[in-house]
Amino acid sequence: MIYEVFMPALSSTMTEGKIVSWVKSAGDKVEKGETVVIVESDKADMDVESFYEGYLATIVVDAGGVAPVGEAIALIAETEAEIETAVQQASSKESTPQVIAATSSTATVLEKSESDSFTASPQTAAAPLAPTVSRSNGRAIVSPRARKLAKELKVDFQTLQGSGPHGRIVAEDVQAAAGTLKPSPPAVSVTPTAKVAPVPTKAIPLATPGEVVPLNTLQNAVVRNMVASLEVPTYRVGYTITTDNLDKLYKLIKSKGVTMTALLGKAVAVTLQKHPEINARYTDQGIQYNSAINIAVAVAMPDGGLITPVLQNADAVDIYSLSRSWKGLVERARAKQLQPEEYNSGTFTLSNLGMFGVDRFDAILPPGQGAILAIGASRAQVVATEEGLIGVRRQMQVNMTSDHRIIYGAQAAAFLQDLAKLMETDPQSLTL
Repeated sequence: MIYEVFMPALSSTMTEGKIVSWVKSAGDKVEKGETVVIVESDKADMDVESFYEGYLATIVVDAGGVAPVGEAIALIAETEAEIETAVQQASSKESTPQVIAATSSTATVLEKSESDSFTASPQTAAAPLAPTVSRSNGRAIVSPRARKLAKELKVDFQTLQGSGPHGRIVAEDVQAAAGTLKPSPPAVSVTPTAKVAPVPTKAIPLATPGEVVPLNTLQNAVVRNMVASLEVPTYRVGYTITTDNLDKLYKLIKSKGVTMTALLGKAVAVTLQKHPEINARYTDQGIQYNSAINIAVAVAMPDGGLITPVLQNADAVDIYSLSRSWKGLVERARAKQLQPEEYNSGTFTLSNLGMFGVDRFDAILPPGQGAILAIGASRAQVVATEEGLIGVRRQMQVNMTSDHRIIYGAQAAAFLQDLAKLMETDPQSLTL
């Protein structure tokens, strides 16, 4: 049997993907659960694994090539004897006897009918290739190392509940089932002496004057999102927040690994608990109130474009764990290793250009969210104090862009008032 491998949909916004590299070459044996190709989606590089044993008969789209979602990128032959047939079929672009389309979570088998036309019929079998983050119709997705360990330790991985992304079974799950997993040491906060190896990043090439440089995959995704945002009726509300107490707190806990980004994200998340409408999104059916508070934070990528790693359940996670999570998210984002749920699950977004010294700016509303907060730099300002005297206070300007279909001006103002009150009078509560 010969399978036609389609470009998988690795995210809901993905329309095309780029082949980063083929892990397997034409003619190579392919095992179940083995990574065959690495695909660049609009946000990250993803391993794509095989669900079946067979042979990578021919590669249709070479490394560096781009293909729309659903377009064939390779053919897999079930037996060695079928490799030549698959190669001839690819060159003549003939249809295969059975086609299984790989997507991020589902598979559809196209079977040839008696009239020689193809009819679609859903099946329970998994697709021959699928991203490592998916689970297809009850079939467990297992990392190669976990599969090897399961065989060595005689563990039936079909009975395991995976702890990896989207239920993927990883080595630790197998070790835990076999009773060989060593207990993890208790979590500790990062000390000032702790060092993290820098993630290598590619330098942005200097453009030649007059040259037209094509957009990369990530930049194209940003363009699509920004154009979609123009259809939303938005407005902006600004507020001045005094940060003296927040800055004092930050100086006290910075040595424990706390980042200002995590501190701001935590403050926003806690305030959103009182304002569910700010954490909501518009749908054609009405207002959808999100069950989780997931704070997305815009991060510029070294080779162009931006991505928004997400601090999930930021209101419920302690500030120290949140800071460690943020550090890991940024490292994986710049290495293009984020999983889809780590960048597309945000319910509210922060854009902080204050770290670059920007006083104030407007942010564009991300699709699928109700609001985004633009944060400016905290600066010393001469102000009139409550005692009627002249004093110096550190202040920052924030500006919230909101979807007017679900958030009204008074609601936006009330949210910013509560955020300012938390930061100005009770920032210590963020560490509890």
